[in-house]
Amino acid sequence: MTENLPSFVAAVFVALLLLYFLRLNQLLGGTPDAVESCSMPRWTARLLRDTYDRLEAAPITTHSYASRIPRALQRRYVVTGGSGLVGGYIVLQLLERGQPPETIRIVDLYPPSRDDMVNGPASKVEFVQADISSDEATKRAFAKPWPAEYRRLPLTVFHTAAVIVPSDRSKLESGFCESVNVRGTRNVVDAARTAGGDILISTTSASISIRPVQLWVAPYKLWSPSKWPRYFFQVLDTADFWKPLRTRAEYYANYPFTKAIAERIVCQANSKDFRTGCIRPANGVYGHPTDNTVGGPLNMGILPTWTSEIVQSFAHGINTAIAHLDFEAILASPDSFKLPQAGRPFTITDPNLPIRYGDLYFLIKTLAITRFRVIPLPPIVMVLLSYVIEAYTLLRLKWPWLQWVLPPIVGDIKHLKPAIFSICSHLIACNDEASKPVALGGLGYAGVLTTLEGMTQEVVEWNHVHRTAKKVRFQSSVSLADEIQKATSTSNIGDVGHEEHGYVMMN
Repeated sequence: MTENLPSFVAAVFVALLLLYFLRLNQLLGGTPDAVESCSMPRWTARLLRDTYDRLEAAPITTHSYASRIPRALQRRYVVTGGSGLVGGYIVLQLLERGQPPETIRIVDLYPPSRDDMVNGPASKVEFVQADISSDEATKRAFAKPWPAEYRRLPLTVFHTAAVIVPSDRSKLESGFCESVNVRGTRNVVDAARTAGGDILISTTSASISIRPVQLWVAPYKLWSPSKWPRYFFQVLDTADFWKPLRTRAEYYANYPFTKAIAERIVCQANSKDFRTGCIRPANGVYGHPTDNTVGGPLNMGILPTWTSEIVQSFAHGINTAIAHLDFEAILASPDSFKLPQAGRPFTITDPNLPIRYGDLYFLIKTLAITRFRVIPLPPIVMVLLSYVIEAYTLLRLKWPWLQWVLPPIVGDIKHLKPAIFSICSHLIACNDEASKPVALGGLGYAGVLTTLEGMTQEVVEWNHVHRTAKKVRFQSSVSLADEIQKATSTSNIGDVGHEEHGYVMMN
């Protein structure tokens, strides 16, 4: 009997460990009651098809919501990351309200490629290629002469450029994000001041407020009321801004840490002669097939995922751009630097309750004319695999000589690291402050379209492209960031981001 004791103990341990993993898997794939109560009702096939038919007959365009765009100001504009998602919509909205194309300048690494920006008035907007991680290149782009009749107009800068690498949390992997998101923002602020700018509004990210999810629940809590992993459900607001900057480890990844630093650089620059503020869109910015939220699944066709029951708030690029223009209207007066809105961030989201990722996948499956299938994955298996992938990646970085014998991990799986599970948790955005009337310290913000309308319209546009052309694959912001990072490791090319698509993006 004594001889069999070690085997018996080992068997009990394995059984208990398996039970622990099974229960944790159940929790990671579930939805807390508090989240259920504040999420949208599930989308039905009838609702989706009715919305699709309505938007196919009358698509949402800048003209259709022109009355919602703040009135034109007699100013010049520089839009960093203007080839991307939010930056592109800012340019289109400026033009819609009557801004001459000659008074707008896009500063980016790559020229615009979106159909709505390479045709019509947007095609006349000046593009200046620059690497915002380079102080010299950034100042040169801002200092380029303007047409004589406009050069004396005051200057607004919309800074939407950034890189998103949501999976990297180690300081060993932080250089890329820091060079663009921190140094690049500092360069843009300096260049804007040097060029005579008096308003600068930056796109940051609601993910700044996310705390890293503590995935490993104590065994004795697994069936208790507090069974959910800590921070598995979070409200995205701006409360963190009014407190000291957290340490790197208190952010889920390098991306939100660098965006938090960049946000404070912008807000601390606020003064009478240089009014500033930030917009934090939540949580995924979408609005074009190159975004990660809707465009990512559309482009993949077959989507392995564990997030179908995850509830999150989203922000369409149109709504995010509108918030920037709302902010600019407030900061137009020199005395506005003393207002409660100046020198601070505002979180914004679509004008509706958050949705489940499963509703997004159902929308794509129901409405897209291209193939789409979801392959459910057990969360706990992906969690365990993520630690292996991260350890392997850091091993190659910590001891570079190992790169001769250990090949790099390629493809989307290289982003499967523990940090991903914090951004793939239940995240509910609160834009109550942004929606307050201006007189009460808000932006007077109200979204133009709901998440249902925004995501449906993106599929309408996707179907239109695929009815008239062969299979088209759009490059997402994360994959483009990978490409840029690879290029910067072999050359002096830096990066000016886009938002959610184009170059990099703004989440």
